[in-house]
Amino acid sequence: MVTRTARVLVAACSIAAGAIALHTAVNLRYLRRPSPDAPATDEAIAVLIPARNEVDTVEATVRSALAQEGVSGLRVLVLDDGSSDGTAQAVAAVATADRRVRLELGPDEPPPVGWLGKPWACARLADLAQDAEILCFVDADVVLRPHAVRAAVATLREGDFSLVAPYPRQLAGSWLERLVQPLVTWSWAATMPVRWAETSQRPSLSAANGQLLVFDRRAYAAIGGHEAVRSDVLEDIGLMRALKRAGRRTSTVDGSGLAECRMYEGSAEVVDGYAKSLWSAFGGPAQSASACAGLLAVFVTPAAAALLTRDPTTRALGVAGYVAGVASRALVAQRTGEPVLPDAFAHPLSIVAFVVLTGISWQRQARGLNAWKGRPVTVGSSA
Repeated sequence: MVTRTARVLVAACSIAAGAIALHTAVNLRYLRRPSPDAPATDEAIAVLIPARNEVDTVEATVRSALAQEGVSGLRVLVLDDGSSDGTAQAVAAVATADRRVRLELGPDEPPPVGWLGKPWACARLADLAQDAEILCFVDADVVLRPHAVRAAVATLREGDFSLVAPYPRQLAGSWLERLVQPLVTWSWAATMPVRWAETSQRPSLSAANGQLLVFDRRAYAAIGGHEAVRSDVLEDIGLMRALKRAGRRTSTVDGSGLAECRMYEGSAEVVDGYAKSLWSAFGGPAQSASACAGLLAVFVTPAAAALLTRDPTTRALGVAGYVAGVASRALVAQRTGEPVLPDAFAHPLSIVAFVVLTGISWQRQARGLNAWKGRPVTVGSSA
């Protein structure tokens, strides 16, 4: 028998899911999408690519950067961060044929004490681009569309932003990728009021993806660049928060028309990739537990009630909440060009997978086992 308390709980969770679905629809209406028809720019622009063991993807990334249209002042700087797989050779072959590419070789040694690997690599790249007016950081597994840079720069300048953070379209292959990767964009598109976030200095209203970040150079330098986030596992969000604290304007935008990225390949990489960072996503263990509990309540409880409850009223409430969650997920997927159906129907399972990955992340962090690209994800002498 379903108690009144249980029915009220399912109702409350379903109402919350419905409110988030409504917010998603409104949010997507106001979410900026950089235009492919943006005008050409003659600003000095440096595309900065940190690469460590990316031989399978880095050449496509560099070539897509070189293929940018309407960017007369383009340079591409690649830092090979101690790779052992032929990454440097792949970039060198492209650089030989195009003088706009510069390859910088980094030794296979840990960054200085207090730095994590990626912020250190990005800081070194920024130092090599002192004369650039725009810094465009691109991960070595991202493929840019030909209009990507000029469109992002136009959004940066037209909105008087210090940082534009486009989220590339996320590609997924394995079953775990298809469960988890859509949450990369859905998580903020469904919950963060994007236009309010552009004018607010609240650091909590920050969403950025280090796969593609476009900075005004002076603003980047004013906050100390990547040195300001040298020990941050989520350095992308840290940079946006630092800009907000400095009174600067930033914008999170739909970058699905600008670039695409397969962030991880296969379930094992998904587990390792998220394990290295999810422990730091919410500010601490209590906040992480609260966030996971909230996600389970809003998006899993209604689905469980719809499946397991015989009470018609409770089941109807559960179905309504489940449909709302699926609708929120489907709206974002449709906007970003990611698979809509049947993937959106598995949204409760996606939430469960995320919570499990968060638990794995905390467990590994407590045991000092988190690592990526052969380096421990721990601030210290070997980070």
